[in-house]
Formats: sequence, structure tokens, C-alpha cells
Amino acid sequence: MYAAVRRYEGVRDPAAVGRLVNEDFVPLMRQVSGFVAYYWVNAGDGVMISTSVFQDRAGADESVSKAADFVRDNLASLLPNPPQVTAGEVLASA
Repeated sequence: MYAAVRRYEGVRDPAAVGRLVNEDFVPLMRQVSGFVAYYWVNAGDGVMISTSVFQDRAGADESVSKAADFVRDNLASLLPNPPQVTAGEVLASA
């Protein structure tokens, strides 16, 4: 399995972002080949973190690309700063 974690800082309206992600972005993630799980976390203080898990690296890479496109097209005013992106192979899970 592979995971991609994106950390967004300076989030202007966490509730609005969460709603848009849940209604519009999560369905896109479910369509990516090898989809396992997706989480959108409000870490507080204008920080939100997403975690995408896929069966293979191709799916994780595609999720990073789709997230960038979705933010650019739908959330640019609410997520003004580019995310810190970390991705890699899952070595342990529960």
C-alpha cells in the first residue's frame, strides 16, 4: 500500500473546506484505481491534513495530482498556501 499526506496551513474556513471536500473531492478519490481510504482532518489553528491510501504507488500519485487540480479549481480562496506533500510506501498498518 501507498499513502499520500498533504498538510494545508492558513485555511480560511475549515467548515466550508470540509464540506466541499466531503461532497465533491471524496467521490473523486473513490474513483482512483486502488483506492483504500481517505481522511480529511481539522488539526486546528488553520491547519488541515488529508491522508489518501491506495493499493499501489500509481493511485497515490494520481491522488496528489487530483488534489492539486481540485484545490486550484475549487478551493484556492480557502486554501491560500500550497500544501506540504509527503508520500510513500506503507510499511505498517492496523
